[in-house]
Amino acid sequence: MELIDRVAAYDPTVDEALLNRAYVYAMRMHGAQLRASGDPYFAHPIEVAGILTDYKLDSAAIVTALLHDTIEDTPATREEIASLFGEEIAQLVEGVTKLTRLELKSEYTKQSENLRKFILAISKDVRVLLVKLADRLHNMRTLQYVPEHKRERISRETLEVYAPLARQIGCNRFATELEDLAFTFINPRGRAAILQRLADLRDQKGAAVADIARDIQDTLSVAGIRARVSGREKSPYSIWRKLQRKSIGFSQLSDIVAFRVIVDSPDDCYLSLGVLHRKWPCVQDRFKDFISTPKSNNYQSLHTTVIGHKGARIEMQIRTEVMDRVAEEGLAAHWGYKNQSYGFDEAAATQWAERNPIANLRAIVQIAENGGDSEEWVEHAKLEMFLDQVFCFSPKGRLISLPRGAMPLDFAYAVHTEVGDKAIGAVINGEHKPLRTPLQNGDQVEIITGVEARVNPDWQSLTITGRARAAIRRSIRQTQRDDFIRLGRSALERGAAQVEKTLTDMSWRPAFERFQVQSEDELFELCGRGKIAPAKVLEALFPGLKLPATLTTDSFSRIKDGEDATAFVRGHALRPQQKIVFSRCCTPVPGDRIVGIVEGAEVHVHSIECEQLEAYEGRKEVWIDLQWTLNAEKNTVSPARIRANMRNKPGVLGQVCTLIGEAKGNIVNIRLSNQQVDFLDAEFEVEVLDARHLTNITAAIRTNPSVEGVERIRG
Repeated sequence: MELIDRVAAYDPTVDEALLNRAYVYAMRMHGAQLRASGDPYFAHPIEVAGILTDYKLDSAAIVTALLHDTIEDTPATREEIASLFGEEIAQLVEGVTKLTRLELKSEYTKQSENLRKFILAISKDVRVLLVKLADRLHNMRTLQYVPEHKRERISRETLEVYAPLARQIGCNRFATELEDLAFTFINPRGRAAILQRLADLRDQKGAAVADIARDIQDTLSVAGIRARVSGREKSPYSIWRKLQRKSIGFSQLSDIVAFRVIVDSPDDCYLSLGVLHRKWPCVQDRFKDFISTPKSNNYQSLHTTVIGHKGARIEMQIRTEVMDRVAEEGLAAHWGYKNQSYGFDEAAATQWAERNPIANLRAIVQIAENGGDSEEWVEHAKLEMFLDQVFCFSPKGRLISLPRGAMPLDFAYAVHTEVGDKAIGAVINGEHKPLRTPLQNGDQVEIITGVEARVNPDWQSLTITGRARAAIRRSIRQTQRDDFIRLGRSALERGAAQVEKTLTDMSWRPAFERFQVQSEDELFELCGRGKIAPAKVLEALFPGLKLPATLTTDSFSRIKDGEDATAFVRGHALRPQQKIVFSRCCTPVPGDRIVGIVEGAEVHVHSIECEQLEAYEGRKEVWIDLQWTLNAEKNTVSPARIRANMRNKPGVLGQVCTLIGEAKGNIVNIRLSNQQVDFLDAEFEVEVLDARHLTNITAAIRTNPSVEGVERIRG
């Protein structure tokens, strides 16, 4: 049998008779059962067992793979399996069966108690998890045969649970394939687009990748270091995840291809690093040493990025052969032959790094087994396995999944829209924290709510999830609509009073027909927004009525810049007749890099960092390169806005104002917002000399220990 040959290739002690018995028993139990693809069901456990041979697992794990569905889907019992194959295998099969039954509930990723049971089941013997990962991997490889309405749920479960668990025990090869297969069904168009970009990149730079790898190898060889160098593309899912996390475009990614440098010893890793950094300058803040400080799953490697030929960034991972195997196979890398037996060498795994990878699961399990209370469970179960998600708990133990970087308002809206709308503060792990505090895995979050909904437009900057931002925008739109309705009604009532008329007991139909609206509120809103002049409505309601001149003029006049700005900015393409207007969307100050956008006879001055500039991409004819004049840099005072998040306690606001004054900033206005029990946001409008002066002021504010954060507000 091919399966036996594959096991015997790495385990000379394999019990061939045991494998044959398991093979025959599973085939007999599954009988004529068919998969969704129409293939005989028994093909599935054979494939699962084959996947585990790639990781060189022991015979007990291979037998468990062959039998893993027998208790769940056939008349087989645990007692029968124990009598035929031994207690060890019976326990493993039972463990996989329990996982399958938990999985069928499909709610365990949302509830802390089910998650507790899940982790307990997989960690009593990590082989249970490895068999389940192989089972899920083969199921994902054949997911196209599953009914379409189930594919997305299974794929999301794979991304949220199984791939992170694989990474938790270091099995990156498992995790990468699971993620990419799930990505295929969750976002096929996004994956196809990335694959096309990767193919184009290979056509353009394929030869360059080989040249760089050869250059790295030659450089190390000259230094007397034996190395094996290869270039590896990131997977489509990891590229997609990075594009989302950093909000950048594909062309801005500098590490689509990473070069793996495999050397003989840890000492050679550091020697190689020195040689390569002498050859090419390194990029600051892009060096990480995971050899002296391994990741929790025992991943070890040196990461660095250098500036190579023609200014291209080259990302490198430097490690030994053993480190490379552990990086790919994680826990499975420690199965081997020792002392006339084959199995997991826990002593070797522990010696290899400071802690055994199984400890990643055991640390959580010990709390669960000891029956710790909810608070203790949350404190210790940080759930680091969910690398790209944050899992937080409500006070009642409900588990909320959020993207990394999420804040308390994201949590609030994930619980319920009403909770988000009424939120006034947050308690994280028993302490009052600002609403802009990033949440961490395992945090217990309690949202403090008020009696009424009080959604602040500034809240959009305190959220990252689409659900929260959509709810905030919806609430803001409704609030704004109510305000415009009141404004429009008031304007019409005042206008009617000027001509000694009243809006009560009258027919609105003439105005509805003329302006094509359906209700009074719709008409009031249009008036409030300035889209319909009150005088026009009154003319429709009272035909032939002579209106005062004050009603016929447009009351919504534009704010005009009253000062000639040519004394402050200059540019070669400026024409004498063009008027310069400083844009309020980014409030540039001397020292900021600025550009001009031509709009008719006006040139609008923007900071180069202004978000509004995206609207003019591709229209080179409207762009003008501008610089500040010497007069602007030496003889002007400009308004700038600063937001400080500070503790809400006596004296702090006065201390911050003093710091601004000592930094020679003149406060023009102060606005307080997002007031909570313990924190608030204070927005200061300050007159500054230039950008450097503004930077000095923000730095001074940060020195106050009661200030959590300071940022410049543009616009």
